[in-house]
Amino acid sequence: MNSTLDEMLKKYAIKTLDDKKNAIKEIIQEIVLCGLYRAGFFEKAAFYGGTALRIFYDLDRFSEDLDFSLIQPDLDFDLSQYFPVLQKEIESFGLNMRIEEKIKKNDSHIKSAFLKGDTKEHLLYFFKGTDLSTGIPSGDLLKIKFEIDINPPEYAKFEHRFVVRPVPYSITLYDLESLFAGKIHAVLCRGWKDRIKGRDLYDYVFYLQKGAKVNLPHLKARLVESQAFNEDDDLTIEKLKALLSEKFKYTLSISLFCFVISSVLWLIL
Repeated sequence: MNSTLDEMLKKYAIKTLDDKKNAIKEIIQEIVLCGLYRAGFFEKAAFYGGTALRIFYDLDRFSEDLDFSLIQPDLDFDLSQYFPVLQKEIESFGLNMRIEEKIKKNDSHIKSAFLKGDTKEHLLYFFKGTDLSTGIPSGDLLKIKFEIDINPPEYAKFEHRFVVRPVPYSITLYDLESLFAGKIHAVLCRGWKDRIKGRDLYDYVFYLQKGAKVNLPHLKARLVESQAFNEDDDLTIEKLKALLSEKFKYTLSISLFCFVISSVLWLIL
């Protein structure tokens, strides 16, 4: 196996098969970021979401996808232009994966792609001697999904970070206040009745523990886009507290948890 990948694996405490698969996915996510940097992607786009929080702010949970946003809207943005350089970067680490863009039938400002490779092949590549006799169906694929918003809400703020592994590179990402705004938007607007997202609450508390402030103009732009807030109204901390309190009141079934969240909310914001 590539020596750089071997070094990256050393930070993981691996006990189970799922631990192995998640470690592989996280390492490949970071290779994807490096490949996109080489392709010039971060001249136009910024990294955000749960995986950005994991890599740059030490969020202690696995995050499945890579989420990006254009810095300036571009409805003609072509994600596939970055695939050749990204593919070359992936292959340089000895990985056998293919990139496929997901073409959506409906008119969407989110463009998506998947990186796919055989799960068993990559387990053997990263972990020689792994017992593959049980637990992995034949044809099972290792998938890394990445998405980019080509018409993002306004007022996000950005920062630049330098990364040393898998090789030195730099990246543009949302600052912590803008990341928190995105998570609060998910907490307020995601359809919990249809699909409860425990990770949203987990990440929300993580931001509070970090003492993160909120990029209110960016949050308002997101809420207006989702038709969850009136564009003519001002979004203040007091109004945000009321929105969150109302959301927790009607969506959290465990009253004690609701009390804890609300208490932390009033203390931190």
